[in-house]
Amino acid sequence: MNLAYRAYNFFSAGLFVAFFPLFRFYFRTTGMSNQDLSQRLGLYSDELVRSISGSPRIWIHAVSVGEVSVAIAIIESLVSLMPDCAIILSTTTKPGQDFAKKKLKAGKFCSKATCIYAPVDFIASVRKALSAIKPDVLVFLETEIWPNWIVEAHKMGIKTAIVNGRISVRTIKRYLKIRSLTKEVLKHIDAFSMISKADAQRIRMIGAPVKRVEINGNAKYDLLLDQADPGIKTEIKRLYNLSGDEPVFIAGSTRSSEEKIIIDVYRKIVQSVPETLLFIAPRHVKRAHQIECLVKTNGFSCRLRTDLDKKGCLRTESVIIMDTIGELQAIYSIASIVFCGGSLAPLGGQNILEPAVWGKPVFYGPSMEDFLDAKELLEKTGGGIQVKDGSELAERAIYYLTHPDQADIIGKSAKKAVISNKGSAAKHAAVIDRLARS
Repeated sequence: MNLAYRAYNFFSAGLFVAFFPLFRFYFRTTGMSNQDLSQRLGLYSDELVRSISGSPRIWIHAVSVGEVSVAIAIIESLVSLMPDCAIILSTTTKPGQDFAKKKLKAGKFCSKATCIYAPVDFIASVRKALSAIKPDVLVFLETEIWPNWIVEAHKMGIKTAIVNGRISVRTIKRYLKIRSLTKEVLKHIDAFSMISKADAQRIRMIGAPVKRVEINGNAKYDLLLDQADPGIKTEIKRLYNLSGDEPVFIAGSTRSSEEKIIIDVYRKIVQSVPETLLFIAPRHVKRAHQIECLVKTNGFSCRLRTDLDKKGCLRTESVIIMDTIGELQAIYSIASIVFCGGSLAPLGGQNILEPAVWGKPVFYGPSMEDFLDAKELLEKTGGGIQVKDGSELAERAIYYLTHPDQADIIGKSAKKAVISNKGSAAKHAAVIDRLARS
């Protein structure tokens, strides 16, 4: 092993020991149990291990909610290719774990899947985890590069892969600074199934062996098409007390510097289209109450999404603030127009194809570095609308709200972009299948 990897091992071990009390405190304050903490240390109960049945064993690691969605799409294809396989799906966050259990329970493959917390990248923890779970293939989604986990799996003869891989313009700069480490780690990975040509090029730049890299598109888009069920829209309209005629402006995955802009945009919109409703879905739901205060300070009536779960509560307010996880995709079904956050602020953007699959006109700002493939796909069909600031967003939003026929044309073009990318989940699954049989 090279000096960079040894240094990483030394410092990661030191940090683990130094911050373990804080790590334990975090678990307790976020509602995680001692069993959850044990799993993060690589300790899995005998009962859990015995519950894993089937062969080959495919361990897929997804950090949180977004990656879990991708994992579900790939798992569906994997089960078709390998009906007798066992699926182990790990997450790092509690929202991701809860979402994974919910999705797997609802899926046709729930009996084949086991949800666990992933071990921290401390060498003793990953050794214990791998020895207990004994996967045949270990799969990391998107940009999960954990040196100890990858190297130890390789030493144990476990095949490894990065699937639905992406390396953004922003993260490549950080990886290049530690290329001596990434090159050492990536040589132990057997397959890189990347989203786009740009992602493939970037992972080669940080040390991935050229012959092991292939391009198979974004698996998230396959799942999106399956989720666009017309029945969902009917249920969402009922939940939010909508007649179906109200214009709806949805601002999804917004960041703290964007909500004030959205409220100013909404103020201009209601001057021209007064019946318009606004839904704000912050990227981090813990900020919902803060946004609620901001909305009220600006003179608008608002309601938290969770309030609608209370008996007899009926929405009458003009602004709804989403304080739940995993519902945004369904909410997009009722939109007239959508703005995707993290893009007016220089934060790399969000997945603009999530609303596009519903056939909605999609607005986004100039910062889309983390989703350049989605941006390129939308703009190729004419389904995306980039704006430079809040003023332009308000101007374009008012135009499409007052010209619904034009909005419909843009929306259909947006959905066409998603359809054109269908089939990626099966391609990524085929890479895993190939490794399992090799």
